Order: sequence, then C-alpha cells, then structure tokens
Amino acid sequence: MTDENTPTAAPRSAAGSLFDLRTVIAVLFGVYGVILTLLGLFGGSPEQLAKSGGVDINLWTGIGMLVVAAIFVTWQRLRPTITG
Repeated sequence: MTDENTPTAAPRSAAGSLFDLRTVIAVLFGVYGVILTLLGLFGGSPEQLAKSGGVDINLWTGIGMLVVAAIFVTWQRLRPTITG
C-alpha cells in the first residue's frame, strides 16, 4: 500500500552520474595513481631511493591514490546523487 504523497526517486541520468564530482575525482586519482605505481615499480633508481631514505615514494603514493580512487567510486555507488 503506497501513499500518493510520498515522493518517489527520479531515475538517474547517465550524464548526471558521469559528471558527478566524485566520479571526476576518482578518475583523476586513478590515472595519477596508475602512473605513479608504474613509475615506482619500473622507473626507480638507486639514487632516488637514497634521496627518500630507502622508501619508494612513487610506489606508495600511487597505491594510496588508487585506494582513494576506489573509496570515491564506492562512495558514488553506495550514495548516488538524486537528480530531478
């Protein structure tokens, strides 16, 4: 039994979810995260490791950015914007 006064959620448009700010931020973090992770895995030199105290900063920063991108995508999926 439904009440006629209860609002119903409008269907989400594809453009609305594509240009959601969380999606844009997730894509940016994801792209930069992949680049930094690949640089950390394949582009490191002993001189760079010596500068950073033996820590591969590119690798760890890239992994962190990929985690942040995954959090933004999860947030966008669990709490979609209501358009209408």
